[in-house]
Amino acid sequence: MIRYSFTIHTRTGQRIDNVSIIAGSQKDAERRLRQMYLRCEILECREAAIPRNLAAMGMASVIDLFAASPPTIIQH
Repeated sequence: MIRYSFTIHTRTGQRIDNVSIIAGSQKDAERRLRQMYLRCEILECREAAIPRNLAAMGMASVIDLFAASPPTIIQH
């Protein structure tokens, strides 16, 4: 996924900077933006990759992560 940051003019003429939308493509991000801001004018669009996190890791990487951590011993 990619983070798209838009600078827009609303239909009433207000300028809004840095409206961030996470989407798979710029077309999808623009569609979502236009659902929130009807008839807005896009002045600028910037994109930035989102850093990978644990949720995006594959199952093998998660298993390796658990295997590398020290064992936890619970005594009753």
